[in-house]
Amino acid sequence: METRWYHYIYAFIAGGIFVNFLPHFINGISGKPFPSPFSDPPGVGVSSPLSNIVWAAINFLIAYAFVHFGKLSQRSRNITIAYIAGGFSMAFYLANYFGNLNLS
Repeated sequence: METRWYHYIYAFIAGGIFVNFLPHFINGISGKPFPSPFSDPPGVGVSSPLSNIVWAAINFLIAYAFVHFGKLSQRSRNITIAYIAGGFSMAFYLANYFGNLNLS
């Protein structure tokens, strides 16, 4: 199957969303409150662990949809690089964003 330009965008987005899944899932299963879009104010206040598990599940399903419907699972090394680039881009963004919040 031929790789098109938009497959790289799908892979980049999927990598970023998979990385965003992690802090919400980890804090949720650890029983720790953590910011989510369901908090007040959204993304700044803290949400319950259950809300974070719900948000993690939503992130996972969206990322999986990009992989599945974009048929990205059987692509080239360049698609893998796009996943990694998206993941690290989101990781740096989240580190900066959550690092500036006073979560303690």
